[in-house]
Amino acid sequence: MTTVAVTTLPITSDMEIAGVRQAVREAAVAAGFSLVEQTKLVTAASELARNTLVHGGGGRMEIAMPEAPGGRGVRLRFSDQGPGIADVETALSDGYTTGHGLGLGLGGARRLVQEFAIETGAGRGTTVTVTAWPRGVRGA
Repeated sequence: MTTVAVTTLPITSDMEIAGVRQAVREAAVAAGFSLVEQTKLVTAASELARNTLVHGGGGRMEIAMPEAPGGRGVRLRFSDQGPGIADVETALSDGYTTGHGLGLGLGGARRLVQEFAIETGAGRGTTVTVTAWPRGVRGA
């Protein structure tokens, strides 16, 4: 699998989260995602961007379009230098929240994509990488 150019966007304000959503939608359209697939990926990106801002104190999103047999996907990497997540399994469980939300963000984002990875630890920030593929295309 090869990956074409990577674009990096800052996440330091609500306005930049809106820019993240727009960039993700544009990449999903370019990769041939259906409207439902676009909506799932944009929703996941919105949740992860909000977590990056609210819980990580801001950070960045890298967007890339990996190529696999049959087409392209969209890979998003959200990184921050915040406090990290002490208990990842608990944070991924439905209903868990450290704020005032419904506790569906991190676990919900995981369910909306085909590939999900998280690197974190107390005191060392968090990086979440997700990849989505349009119907009929799967990464190598």
